[in-house]
Amino acid sequence: MATSSSGARASVLPISYRHLIAALLCGLALRLYFITHFPFYSGDTKFYEELARNWLDHGVYGLFVNGQLMPVDQRMPGYPAFLVLLYSTLGRTRIAVMLAQAAIDLVTCVLAALIAGRIAPAAKKNLAATIALWLAALCPFTASYTAAIVTETLAAFFTTLALLAFIWIFTEPVLDAPGGRAADALEIAPVRQDTLARRLAAAFALAGFFTGLGTLVRPETPLVLAAGAVVVCIRWRRMADWPKIALAGAWMAVGLLAALMPWAARNARTLGRVEFLAPQYAEAAGDYMPRGFYAWTRTWMVRNRDAYTVTWALGKKAIPIAAIPDAAFDSAAERARVADLLASYNSDLKMTPSLDRKFEVLARERAVAHPIRTFALIPFERAFATWFTPRVDVLRYSGKLWPVGDQWRANPKEFDAATIFAFVNCLYIGLAAVGAWRFRSNAGCAVLVLYLVIRTALLTQLSTVEPRYVVVCFPAVAALGALAFVKSRQDRLAAAREDSFEASAAYVR
Repeated sequence: MATSSSGARASVLPISYRHLIAALLCGLALRLYFITHFPFYSGDTKFYEELARNWLDHGVYGLFVNGQLMPVDQRMPGYPAFLVLLYSTLGRTRIAVMLAQAAIDLVTCVLAALIAGRIAPAAKKNLAATIALWLAALCPFTASYTAAIVTETLAAFFTTLALLAFIWIFTEPVLDAPGGRAADALEIAPVRQDTLARRLAAAFALAGFFTGLGTLVRPETPLVLAAGAVVVCIRWRRMADWPKIALAGAWMAVGLLAALMPWAARNARTLGRVEFLAPQYAEAAGDYMPRGFYAWTRTWMVRNRDAYTVTWALGKKAIPIAAIPDAAFDSAAERARVADLLASYNSDLKMTPSLDRKFEVLARERAVAHPIRTFALIPFERAFATWFTPRVDVLRYSGKLWPVGDQWRANPKEFDAATIFAFVNCLYIGLAAVGAWRFRSNAGCAVLVLYLVIRTALLTQLSTVEPRYVVVCFPAVAALGALAFVKSRQDRLAAAREDSFEASAAYVR
């Protein structure tokens, strides 16, 4: 049952058992299909598996370097800890990991349904939650990643859980209650407060704690807190409410630090430095990172496939000038200049600091000469490529659709799969856009949209274009998509005004 206008409390799960069981069974079947037909292992898979094995067998979170086991901080410990738990209980088989991820992903689908139900009007909570559940359960993108031994499934779970905590907060009527109740809800050491106020105070801490757990899996998860903080500041923008902002921030910080403190303490004790997050480029201590080269790639790289021939080839194989697209050059002289720099690198496959500085100078020159392209057009193209892609990488298909005739003749099976996935991807994003617009004045909806926007903006600043990094966003996309089928309060008021106008006109006639 949904909440009524009088404030009656909703049931925990506003979905009928029939739809719940049917959706989860269909979702399980879809995930088992990907697990049996498209198991996926990337370079990160061996990395995480080795960390988990060494942690379980030797009690050291580390890697073997020159035959010696060395503690490292190159990856956050959440996913290796997840593997350790499965290895110690279900055995060291990849199929056990995939099945566990399938179960976790189905729970994430339920969380997406709860988000949609919480945002929707009281009379439509059941409908919104049910549609969100089906959209999330049948989403091929999150389903396919349950067959991959990488962090996406676990990161999506904790991200959605943290978003749900914020949705609960911003859709709670007591948040803006007059008088002392709303203030008491955020008191750090209140003398008296009712049950609802305590739950609201705990929700901010839980949101921070869930975000911290997600951060232990993927270091960019605190972007959820950034989205929540923006909504808090807008909601309490009046000067009289500024103390609430500070107290809400304190509760979120407490929850976040509670989750991350053990990892930071381990790094301080074992490595001699306090670090809450893994290094940006997953480098070991003392490794030289070619930040100038990465800055240069950010001035032109807008396709994921260029990462394989350029960024990820660095230090492993030669990078021919032919691998660089024409968009990377503004003139023949610049092309010749890059060719000389790459020739120096290709001679020994080493990106020296001196060579890297030359790429950095080139990056600055391109940014100064074309600031709009560098800081607006390129990020926009990166964002478009990140979101509007067939997402068939787990299927090991190329995903190429253009030119249509050539791609279809070359491999009809891959082309058909990429076309279907591209259409489904656009469908989900289109529904989410409609739902976000319909509920644009809802604070809970604002959290979801802000999170998607902030995360996308961050991804445009990476050294490569990584479409898989938005897979964790699709439970939120499903929740927003479900709202496209539900009329918001503004829609109902507009319809009522139109009906009233038509009735008045008919009366006049």
